[in-house]
Amino acid sequence: MSLSISLGELVLERSLLHWINDGLMAMFFFVAGLEIKREFLVGELSSFREASLPVLCAVGGMLVPALCDVTTVTMMDGTDRVVDGWGIPMATDIAFALGLFAIASREVPPALRIFLLSLAIVDDLGAVLVIAIFYTSDLSIMSLSAGGGFLAALIAANVAGIRHSLVYGILGIGGLWIAFLISGIHPTVAGVLAAFAIPARPHLDRQEFVRRGAHLLTTFHKAGQVEDSPLANPAQADAARKLERASDLAQTPLQRLEHALRPWTLLVIMPLFALSNAGVSIDVDTVNAFSSAVPLGILTGLVIGKPFGIAVTAWLAVRSGLTSLPEGVSFSHIHAIAWLGGIGFTMSLFIANLAFGTSEHLANAKVAVLVGSTLCAVLGSLLLRRSSASSNT
Repeated sequence: MSLSISLGELVLERSLLHWINDGLMAMFFFVAGLEIKREFLVGELSSFREASLPVLCAVGGMLVPALCDVTTVTMMDGTDRVVDGWGIPMATDIAFALGLFAIASREVPPALRIFLLSLAIVDDLGAVLVIAIFYTSDLSIMSLSAGGGFLAALIAANVAGIRHSLVYGILGIGGLWIAFLISGIHPTVAGVLAAFAIPARPHLDRQEFVRRGAHLLTTFHKAGQVEDSPLANPAQADAARKLERASDLAQTPLQRLEHALRPWTLLVIMPLFALSNAGVSIDVDTVNAFSSAVPLGILTGLVIGKPFGIAVTAWLAVRSGLTSLPEGVSFSHIHAIAWLGGIGFTMSLFIANLAFGTSEHLANAKVAVLVGSTLCAVLGSLLLRRSSASSNT
Protein backbone atom coordinates (compact mmCIF):
# COMPACT_ATOMS: atom_id res chain seq x y z
CA MET A 1 0.00 0.00 0.00
CA SER A 2 1.42 3.36 -1.04
CA LEU A 3 0.46 6.95 -0.23
CA SER A 4 1.52 10.06 -2.14
CA ILE A 5 1.68 13.79 -1.41
CA SER A 6 1.79 16.20 -4.34
CA LEU A 7 2.56 19.91 -4.36
CA GLY A 8 2.68 21.25 -7.90
CA GLU A 9 5.31 19.25 -9.75
CA LEU A 10 6.68 17.79 -6.52
CA VAL A 11 5.26 14.32 -5.87
CA LEU A 12 6.29 12.23 -2.86
CA GLU A 13 5.13 8.63 -3.09
CA ARG A 14 6.07 6.15 -0.38
CA SER A 15 4.74 2.92 1.02
CA LEU A 16 2.77 3.07 4.26
CA LEU A 17 5.76 1.52 6.05
CA HIS A 18 8.04 4.28 4.73
CA TRP A 19 5.63 7.00 5.85
CA ILE A 20 5.68 5.50 9.35
CA ASN A 21 9.48 5.16 9.42
CA ASP A 22 10.30 8.46 7.70
CA GLY A 23 7.37 10.59 8.83
CA LEU A 24 6.02 9.48 12.18
CA MET A 25 9.47 8.56 13.49
CA ALA A 26 10.65 12.06 12.57
CA MET A 27 7.95 13.29 14.95
CA PHE A 28 9.27 10.94 17.63
CA PHE A 29 12.79 12.29 17.18
CA PHE A 30 11.40 15.84 17.22
CA VAL A 31 9.96 15.22 20.69
CA ALA A 32 13.22 13.55 21.73
CA GLY A 33 15.08 16.62 20.48
CA LEU A 34 12.84 18.90 22.54
CA GLU A 35 13.60 16.81 25.61
CA ILE A 36 17.32 16.84 24.90
CA LYS A 37 17.32 20.64 24.52
CA ARG A 38 15.32 21.11 27.73
CA GLU A 39 17.63 18.83 29.70
CA PHE A 40 20.74 20.64 28.46
CA LEU A 41 19.24 24.07 29.27
CA VAL A 42 17.62 23.55 32.67
CA GLY A 43 17.57 19.81 33.41
CA GLU A 44 19.94 17.17 34.67
CA LEU A 45 22.37 17.74 31.79
CA SER A 46 22.75 21.48 32.43
CA SER A 47 25.41 20.94 35.10
CA PHE A 48 28.71 19.33 34.13
CA ARG A 49 28.99 17.62 37.51
CA GLU A 50 25.53 16.06 37.26
CA ALA A 51 25.75 15.28 33.55
CA SER A 52 29.22 13.74 33.47
CA LEU A 53 28.30 10.26 34.76
CA PRO A 54 25.27 9.57 32.50
CA VAL A 55 27.07 11.11 29.51
CA LEU A 56 30.15 8.93 30.03
CA CYS A 57 28.00 5.84 30.62
CA ALA A 58 25.98 6.54 27.47
CA VAL A 59 29.17 6.83 25.41
CA GLY A 60 30.49 3.58 26.87
CA GLY A 61 27.11 1.99 26.30
CA MET A 62 27.30 2.89 22.60
CA LEU A 63 30.95 2.16 21.82
CA VAL A 64 31.25 -1.24 23.52
CA PRO A 65 28.13 -2.81 21.89
CA ALA A 66 29.26 -1.60 18.47
CA LEU A 67 32.72 -3.05 19.09
CA CYS A 68 31.21 -6.36 20.26
CA ASP A 69 29.04 -6.57 17.14
CA VAL A 70 31.87 -5.75 14.74
CA THR A 71 34.23 -8.20 16.46
CA THR A 72 31.70 -11.05 16.44
CA VAL A 73 30.63 -10.48 12.85
CA THR A 74 34.19 -10.06 11.56
CA MET A 75 35.30 -13.29 13.21
CA MET A 76 32.34 -15.22 11.76
CA ASP A 77 31.88 -13.59 8.35
CA GLY A 78 33.50 -10.23 7.71
CA THR A 79 31.67 -9.15 4.55
CA ASP A 80 30.81 -5.47 4.32
CA ARG A 81 27.04 -5.95 4.11
CA VAL A 82 26.99 -8.09 7.26
CA VAL A 83 29.09 -5.59 9.24
CA ASP A 84 26.56 -2.84 8.42
CA GLY A 85 24.51 -3.78 11.50
CA TRP A 86 27.05 -2.48 14.02
CA GLY A 87 24.77 0.43 14.98
CA ILE A 88 21.82 -1.80 15.93
CA PRO A 89 22.89 -2.77 19.49
CA MET A 90 23.95 0.81 20.30
CA ALA A 91 20.39 2.06 20.77
CA THR A 92 18.18 2.12 23.87
CA ASP A 93 14.39 2.27 23.70
CA ILE A 94 13.80 5.10 26.17
CA ALA A 95 10.04 4.50 26.45
CA PHE A 96 10.34 0.79 27.21
CA ALA A 97 13.29 1.25 29.57
CA LEU A 98 11.54 3.96 31.61
CA GLY A 99 8.24 2.06 31.58
CA LEU A 100 9.87 -1.10 32.86
CA PHE A 101 11.77 0.92 35.45
CA ALA A 102 8.50 2.35 36.76
CA ILE A 103 7.02 -1.15 37.07
CA ALA A 104 10.05 -2.92 38.55
CA SER A 105 11.41 -0.21 40.87
CA ARG A 106 10.27 -0.11 44.48
CA GLU A 107 11.61 2.54 46.86
CA VAL A 108 14.68 3.29 44.77
CA PRO A 109 16.52 6.62 45.11
CA PRO A 110 14.86 9.36 43.02
CA ALA A 111 18.26 10.11 41.50
CA LEU A 112 18.28 6.67 39.86
CA ARG A 113 15.40 7.50 37.52
CA ILE A 114 17.08 10.79 36.64
CA PHE A 115 20.26 8.86 35.84
CA LEU A 116 18.37 6.46 33.54
CA LEU A 117 16.52 9.33 31.85
CA SER A 118 19.74 11.30 31.26
CA LEU A 119 21.50 8.17 29.99
CA ALA A 120 18.68 7.44 27.55
CA ILE A 121 18.55 11.05 26.31
CA VAL A 122 22.27 11.10 25.51
CA ASP A 123 21.84 7.67 23.91
CA ASP A 124 19.08 9.12 21.69
CA LEU A 125 21.40 11.94 20.66
CA GLY A 126 24.09 9.41 19.81
CA ALA A 127 21.62 7.40 17.74
CA VAL A 128 20.73 10.52 15.74
CA LEU A 129 24.41 11.21 15.02
CA VAL A 130 24.97 7.59 13.94
CA ILE A 131 21.96 7.73 11.61
CA ALA A 132 23.03 11.07 10.13
CA ILE A 133 26.66 10.09 9.55
CA PHE A 134 26.67 6.37 8.83
CA TYR A 135 23.19 5.43 7.61
CA THR A 136 22.68 8.12 5.01
CA SER A 137 22.27 7.33 1.31
CA ASP A 138 23.61 9.31 -1.66
CA LEU A 139 23.21 13.02 -1.03
CA SER A 140 21.43 15.58 -3.18
CA ILE A 141 23.41 18.78 -2.65
CA MET A 142 20.56 20.97 -3.92
CA SER A 143 17.99 19.46 -1.52
CA LEU A 144 20.50 19.51 1.31
CA SER A 145 21.18 23.19 0.65
CA ALA A 146 17.45 23.87 0.69
CA GLY A 147 17.23 22.05 4.02
CA GLY A 148 20.03 24.23 5.36
CA GLY A 149 18.10 27.30 4.25
CA PHE A 150 14.95 26.17 6.06
CA LEU A 151 16.99 25.40 9.18
CA ALA A 152 18.47 28.90 9.01
CA ALA A 153 14.94 30.29 8.69
CA LEU A 154 13.88 28.36 11.81
CA ILE A 155 16.81 29.75 13.77
CA ALA A 156 16.11 33.27 12.45
CA ALA A 157 12.48 33.00 13.56
CA ASN A 158 13.66 32.02 17.03
CA VAL A 159 16.13 34.92 17.22
CA ALA A 160 13.45 37.32 15.95
CA GLY A 161 11.21 36.38 18.87
CA ILE A 162 8.51 34.57 16.89
CA ARG A 163 6.67 32.26 19.28
CA HIS A 164 3.79 30.96 17.14
CA SER A 165 4.04 27.18 16.72
CA LEU A 166 2.44 27.31 13.25
CA VAL A 167 5.45 29.16 11.84
CA TYR A 168 7.81 26.45 13.05
CA GLY A 169 5.45 23.74 11.83
CA ILE A 170 5.40 25.16 8.29
CA LEU A 171 9.16 25.68 8.13
CA GLY A 172 9.94 22.39 9.88
CA ILE A 173 7.55 20.02 8.11
CA GLY A 174 6.87 21.82 4.85
CA GLY A 175 10.50 22.82 4.43
CA LEU A 176 13.19 21.09 6.47
CA TRP A 177 11.61 17.61 6.65
CA ILE A 178 10.72 17.43 2.94
CA ALA A 179 14.16 18.74 1.94
CA PHE A 180 15.89 16.10 4.06
CA LEU A 181 13.54 13.39 2.77
CA ILE A 182 14.61 14.19 -0.80
CA SER A 183 18.25 14.91 0.01
CA GLY A 184 19.23 11.40 1.14
CA ILE A 185 19.79 12.28 4.81
CA HIS A 186 17.30 10.35 6.89
CA PRO A 187 14.38 12.71 7.69
CA THR A 188 14.43 11.81 11.39
CA VAL A 189 17.53 14.00 11.62
CA ALA A 190 15.36 16.92 10.49
CA GLY A 191 13.11 16.28 13.49
CA VAL A 192 15.98 16.74 15.94
CA LEU A 193 17.39 19.80 14.16
CA ALA A 194 13.96 21.43 14.08
CA ALA A 195 13.56 20.73 17.81
CA PHE A 196 16.84 22.49 18.58
CA ALA A 197 15.50 25.60 16.81
CA ILE A 198 12.28 25.78 18.85
CA PRO A 199 12.29 28.79 21.25
CA ALA A 200 12.96 28.03 24.91
CA ARG A 201 11.89 31.48 26.14
CA PRO A 202 8.25 32.46 26.78
CA HIS A 203 6.50 35.45 25.26
CA LEU A 204 5.50 36.65 28.75
CA ASP A 205 8.08 36.74 31.52
CA ARG A 206 7.18 35.77 35.07
CA GLN A 207 6.51 39.26 36.38
CA GLU A 208 4.28 40.23 33.45
CA PHE A 209 2.29 36.98 33.73
CA VAL A 210 1.74 37.52 37.47
CA ARG A 211 0.61 41.11 36.85
CA ARG A 212 -1.68 40.20 33.96
CA GLY A 213 -3.03 37.13 35.73
CA ALA A 214 -3.87 39.07 38.89
CA HIS A 215 -5.65 41.74 36.84
CA LEU A 216 -7.70 39.16 34.92
CA LEU A 217 -8.64 37.26 38.08
CA THR A 218 -9.79 40.52 39.66
CA THR A 219 -11.80 41.33 36.52
CA PHE A 220 -13.34 37.85 36.56
CA HIS A 221 -14.30 38.21 40.22
CA LYS A 222 -15.82 41.67 39.81
CA ALA A 223 -17.74 40.77 36.65
CA GLY A 224 -20.44 38.79 38.47
CA GLN A 225 -21.66 37.11 41.60
CA VAL A 226 -20.15 33.92 42.98
CA GLU A 227 -23.09 31.82 41.78
CA ASP A 228 -22.90 33.23 38.23
CA SER A 229 -21.79 30.89 35.45
CA PRO A 230 -19.28 32.17 32.85
CA LEU A 231 -21.64 30.66 30.30
CA ALA A 232 -24.22 33.33 31.18
CA ASN A 233 -21.71 36.10 31.89
CA PRO A 234 -19.83 37.36 28.78
CA ALA A 235 -17.46 39.50 30.86
CA GLN A 236 -16.35 36.51 32.93
CA ALA A 237 -16.02 34.34 29.84
CA ASP A 238 -13.84 36.99 28.18
CA ALA A 239 -11.61 37.27 31.26
CA ALA A 240 -11.27 33.47 31.40
CA ARG A 241 -10.26 33.33 27.71
CA LYS A 242 -7.67 36.06 28.20
CA LEU A 243 -6.29 34.25 31.26
CA GLU A 244 -6.01 31.05 29.23
CA ARG A 245 -4.20 32.96 26.49
CA ALA A 246 -1.84 34.51 29.04
CA SER A 247 -1.12 31.04 30.44
CA ASP A 248 -0.13 29.86 26.96
CA LEU A 249 2.12 32.88 26.46
CA ALA A 250 3.81 32.25 29.82
CA GLN A 251 4.93 28.81 28.60
CA THR A 252 7.75 28.39 26.14
CA PRO A 253 6.94 26.95 22.70
CA LEU A 254 9.28 24.10 23.64
CA GLN A 255 7.14 23.27 26.69
CA ARG A 256 3.85 23.52 24.81
CA LEU A 257 4.98 21.32 21.93
CA GLU A 258 6.57 18.70 24.17
CA HIS A 259 3.46 18.53 26.35
CA ALA A 260 1.12 18.32 23.35
CA LEU A 261 3.08 15.79 21.29
CA ARG A 262 4.47 13.42 23.93
CA PRO A 263 1.21 11.42 24.38
CA TRP A 264 1.00 10.98 20.60
CA THR A 265 4.55 9.65 20.37
CA LEU A 266 4.11 7.23 23.28
CA LEU A 267 0.56 6.03 22.61
CA VAL A 268 0.31 6.20 18.81
CA ILE A 269 3.64 6.54 16.98
CA MET A 270 5.71 4.01 18.93
CA PRO A 271 3.01 1.28 18.93
CA LEU A 272 2.44 1.83 15.19
CA PHE A 273 6.15 1.59 14.52
CA ALA A 274 6.47 -1.56 16.62
CA LEU A 275 3.51 -3.25 14.94
CA SER A 276 4.66 -2.39 11.44
CA ASN A 277 8.35 -3.24 11.90
CA ALA A 278 8.59 -6.00 14.50
CA GLY A 279 6.76 -8.61 12.46
CA VAL A 280 8.90 -11.53 11.36
CA SER A 281 8.00 -15.09 10.44
CA ILE A 282 9.91 -17.61 12.51
CA ASP A 283 10.46 -20.88 10.65
CA VAL A 284 13.14 -23.54 10.45
CA ASP A 285 15.32 -21.36 8.23
CA THR A 286 15.10 -18.46 10.69
CA VAL A 287 16.06 -20.70 13.61
CA ASN A 288 18.97 -22.17 11.66
CA ALA A 289 20.12 -18.72 10.56
CA PHE A 290 20.11 -17.53 14.17
CA SER A 291 23.57 -18.99 14.59
CA SER A 292 24.89 -16.81 11.76
CA ALA A 293 26.98 -13.68 12.12
CA VAL A 294 24.30 -10.95 12.03
CA PRO A 295 22.02 -12.14 14.87
CA LEU A 296 24.89 -13.31 17.06
CA GLY A 297 26.65 -9.97 16.62
CA ILE A 298 23.50 -8.08 17.65
CA LEU A 299 22.88 -10.41 20.59
CA THR A 300 26.47 -10.02 21.76
CA GLY A 301 26.18 -6.25 21.52
CA LEU A 302 22.85 -5.98 23.36
CA VAL A 303 23.26 -8.65 26.04
CA ILE A 304 26.99 -8.34 26.72
CA GLY A 305 28.24 -5.08 25.23
CA LYS A 306 25.50 -2.71 26.42
CA PRO A 307 25.41 -3.72 30.13
CA PHE A 308 29.19 -4.12 30.25
CA GLY A 309 29.81 -0.77 28.56
CA ILE A 310 27.52 1.16 30.92
CA ALA A 311 28.48 -0.57 34.17
CA VAL A 312 32.24 -0.67 33.62
CA THR A 313 32.33 2.95 32.41
CA ALA A 314 30.48 4.01 35.57
CA TRP A 315 32.89 2.07 37.77
CA LEU A 316 35.97 3.49 36.04
CA ALA A 317 34.62 7.06 36.08
CA VAL A 318 33.83 6.94 39.80
CA ARG A 319 36.99 5.13 40.86
CA SER A 320 39.19 7.50 38.88
CA GLY A 321 37.58 10.51 40.54
CA LEU A 322 36.15 11.98 37.34
CA THR A 323 32.67 11.96 38.82
CA SER A 324 30.63 10.45 41.65
CA LEU A 325 27.51 8.35 42.04
CA PRO A 326 24.22 10.24 42.50
CA GLU A 327 22.90 10.56 46.04
CA GLY A 328 21.63 7.24 47.40
CA VAL A 329 22.65 5.30 44.29
CA SER A 330 24.92 2.25 44.59
CA PHE A 331 26.80 0.24 41.99
CA SER A 332 24.15 -2.48 42.25
CA HIS A 333 21.61 0.11 41.08
CA ILE A 334 23.89 1.08 38.19
CA HIS A 335 24.29 -2.60 37.27
CA ALA A 336 20.51 -2.98 37.02
CA ILE A 337 20.18 0.18 34.94
CA ALA A 338 22.95 -1.09 32.64
CA TRP A 339 20.80 -4.10 31.76
CA LEU A 340 17.75 -1.91 31.13
CA GLY A 341 19.96 0.03 28.72
CA GLY A 342 20.14 -3.13 26.61
CA ILE A 343 16.44 -2.86 25.72
CA GLY A 344 16.93 -1.73 22.15
CA PHE A 345 13.55 -2.84 20.78
CA THR A 346 11.98 -0.10 18.61
CA MET A 347 15.14 1.99 18.25
CA SER A 348 17.25 -1.05 17.33
CA LEU A 349 14.56 -2.21 14.89
CA PHE A 350 14.60 1.24 13.33
CA ILE A 351 18.37 1.15 12.77
CA ALA A 352 18.10 -2.46 11.52
CA ASN A 353 15.77 -1.26 8.76
CA LEU A 354 18.28 1.41 7.79
CA ALA A 355 21.21 -1.02 7.90
CA PHE A 356 19.76 -3.96 5.98
CA GLY A 357 16.72 -2.59 4.13
CA THR A 358 15.14 -5.47 2.24
CA SER A 359 18.12 -7.82 2.44
CA GLU A 360 17.89 -11.35 3.80
CA HIS A 361 19.65 -10.26 6.99
CA LEU A 362 16.78 -8.04 8.16
CA ALA A 363 14.56 -10.84 9.50
CA ASN A 364 17.44 -12.36 11.46
CA ALA A 365 18.36 -8.94 12.84
CA LYS A 366 14.78 -8.37 14.02
CA VAL A 367 14.68 -11.71 15.84
CA ALA A 368 18.01 -10.94 17.52
CA VAL A 369 16.75 -7.53 18.63
CA LEU A 370 13.57 -9.01 20.11
CA VAL A 371 15.41 -11.83 21.90
CA GLY A 372 18.22 -9.60 23.17
CA SER A 373 15.86 -6.85 24.34
CA THR A 374 13.68 -9.39 26.16
CA LEU A 375 16.67 -10.92 27.95
CA CYS A 376 17.91 -7.49 29.03
CA ALA A 377 14.42 -6.49 30.19
CA VAL A 378 14.00 -9.62 32.33
CA LEU A 379 17.48 -9.48 33.86
CA GLY A 380 17.30 -5.72 34.39
CA SER A 381 13.95 -6.00 36.19
CA LEU A 382 15.18 -8.80 38.46
CA LEU A 383 18.38 -6.93 39.33
CA LEU A 384 16.46 -3.71 39.96
CA ARG A 385 14.10 -5.44 42.38
CA ARG A 386 17.04 -7.12 44.09
CA SER A 387 19.01 -3.87 44.42
CA SER A 388 15.91 -2.11 45.77
CA ALA A 389 15.37 -4.83 48.36
CA SER A 390 19.02 -4.87 49.45
CA SER A 391 19.16 -1.08 49.81
CA ASN A 392 16.18 -1.17 52.19
CA THR A 393 17.61 -3.85 54.50
